[in-house]
Amino acid sequence: MLCHGFPSGPRGSAISGATYPELANRVARESGWIALAFNYRGAGASEGDFSAEGWLDDIRAAVDTLADRDDVIGVWLMGSGMGGSLAISVAAHDERIRGVATLSAYRSFREWVRDPSRFLAHTRRIGMVRDDDFPTDLHAWARGIAELDPVRDAQLLPQRPLLVLHGSDDDVVPVEHARELADAAGDAAELRVVYKAGHRLRHDPRAIAALLGWLDRQIY
Repeated sequence: MLCHGFPSGPRGSAISGATYPELANRVARESGWIALAFNYRGAGASEGDFSAEGWLDDIRAAVDTLADRDDVIGVWLMGSGMGGSLAISVAAHDERIRGVATLSAYRSFREWVRDPSRFLAHTRRIGMVRDDDFPTDLHAWARGIAELDPVRDAQLLPQRPLLVLHGSDDDVVPVEHARELADAAGDAAELRVVYKAGHRLRHDPRAIAALLGWLDRQIY
C-alpha cells in the first residue's frame, strides 16, 4: 500500500498523490504484488480536511480494505515524507502490517505547528483544509500533529522489517531523521542513503530499484 506525503505548492492538494497509481502499477507489474494507492482526506478528489488523526484513520481504513481480501496474506506499507512517518505509526499497533518502507520520512512534526495559526493558514492555501469552520479547536488540531512520534513507534517494530530510504542531499528532511528512525527500529531496519538524491525519492530510479528489491525479499 502506497501512502503519499503532505503536499507542497499552491496546487498541492489537487495533485497530491497523482503519480502514485503509476508507481503502484509498476510495483504490481514487476513484483507480482497487489498494490493500492489512495488519497488521504483533503488530497486529490478526497473529501474532508487534513488532520493527523484523520490521516492515520485513512491508512487504517486502507489496510482494512487490503486485509479483507482473500488473496492477501499480509500488508506492507510504503510511505513518502509524512506518509512514511504515519505508516510507521500505524504499523506499530497493527500486526497485520508485516513491513514498512519509507522514503524521505520525518522523525517529528513539532516544528510544523510551532505557530498553529500560521500552519493552518498554509494548509488552507494549498487546499488541504477547505471548511472555514475546521478545525473546531485549533490547539487540539495542532497538538495532534505535534504528538506524532515516529521514532517512538519505530521502537515497536522489531521483528518486522523496516526499509528507510533517504537522499543524501535532501534539503527538506535532513538525513539525520532517517538515521534516527532506523536506529529506533533496531536490527530489523535497513537504512539506505541514496547518494546525491534529493527529497522526491519516488522519482529516483535507484530508490525505486531498492524498494522493489526489498519487496522481493519480504515473502517468508
